[in-house]
Amino acid sequence: MFGESLLLAHKFLNLNNLPKLAGPCVLVHLLNCKIKRNIAHRPVVFNTKTFNDEGKSQEMSTPNFLLSNGKNMPMVGLGTWRSPPEVITQAVKDAIDIGYRHFDCAHIYGNEAQVGAALREKMQEGVVTRDSLFITSKLWNTYHKPELVRGACETSMRNLGVCYLDLYLMHWPMAYKSGDNLYPTCPDTNKAVFEDIDYIDTWRAMEDLVDQGLVHAIGVSNFNEQQINRLLSVAKLKPVVLQIECHPYLRQKSLITLCYDNAIAVTAYSSLGSGHTPYEKPGAYPLLQHPTILAIAEKYGRTAAQVLLRYQTQSGIIVIPRSVSKHHMSDNFKRIWDFELAIDDTKAIDDLDCNGRFMTMKAAYGHPHHPFEPGQTK
Repeated sequence: MFGESLLLAHKFLNLNNLPKLAGPCVLVHLLNCKIKRNIAHRPVVFNTKTFNDEGKSQEMSTPNFLLSNGKNMPMVGLGTWRSPPEVITQAVKDAIDIGYRHFDCAHIYGNEAQVGAALREKMQEGVVTRDSLFITSKLWNTYHKPELVRGACETSMRNLGVCYLDLYLMHWPMAYKSGDNLYPTCPDTNKAVFEDIDYIDTWRAMEDLVDQGLVHAIGVSNFNEQQINRLLSVAKLKPVVLQIECHPYLRQKSLITLCYDNAIAVTAYSSLGSGHTPYEKPGAYPLLQHPTILAIAEKYGRTAAQVLLRYQTQSGIIVIPRSVSKHHMSDNFKRIWDFELAIDDTKAIDDLDCNGRFMTMKAAYGHPHHPFEPGQTK
């Protein structure tokens, strides 16, 4: 088994360009993959050009995930959810200077114009080019009508100041009532107002965006296994990426296995937990304060956040931690590639899995396409 995995690693990875410790890190992941037959679906390649804190060019290996459409997606991106508009512009500029090239955005976040201002400034300064960036946006629930999809995409592109998106995700499989109100709710129940639109029809309109050159790749977010399988059975273009909540309390191993079997990359949100929506289990530790995580962090001389991010990337999962602190952004980006978690430590983190979900989307309970309403098995 070792020889087979090593040959596959050499076939799909340029090991000569890896930093000193990155090669062993990736090989440990490959040799311990649950589904070794699909190693080819999740190769990681390494680029070396980035920029230091002053924006000066320097050499630093930055891992990228090779997507099924042949494009590279940086394995660490900056999440922009709940980043205030008044601070996100500076945060994105700082992130670019640190070396970030992947930015995870969405119309519903309400800050794409401010993210775009930072991107334009850095491109005008010559620090980055459009081709060096990987920009993701997402189609919100109120735009699921097929005739609304292109306009929603163009709005995000206009706000971000780009002529194409690298990745466009369907944010949720549920359709809300279309209109100016992004959270249409029934005053009597405080529940979302739904529309009867099949996400398959929405997906077909998203496929047109690729044909029209507006986006390079399309994917989905917050879909369950049944929904992924249904989409795969009819899609002209397979989803390239699935973005899901994923962390030690919610490993989603079966769903991730399904994705790897079908050459779908996985991006994890809430990798560090969620301070805004705490896990509801009484007495549960916040992830960043869990004794197991803290003990492993002390063992490696790292922060709890770095351990949690390394845990994901060592499994081939892309991460998008949110921060507006330059110090935290730097730590999240630079200090997770020069160490590897031992098998015993990853097993200890695996054992924290309790199907503990932060993002429950309770306002949409009752929607026929809600992906994880209580009582569902997938």
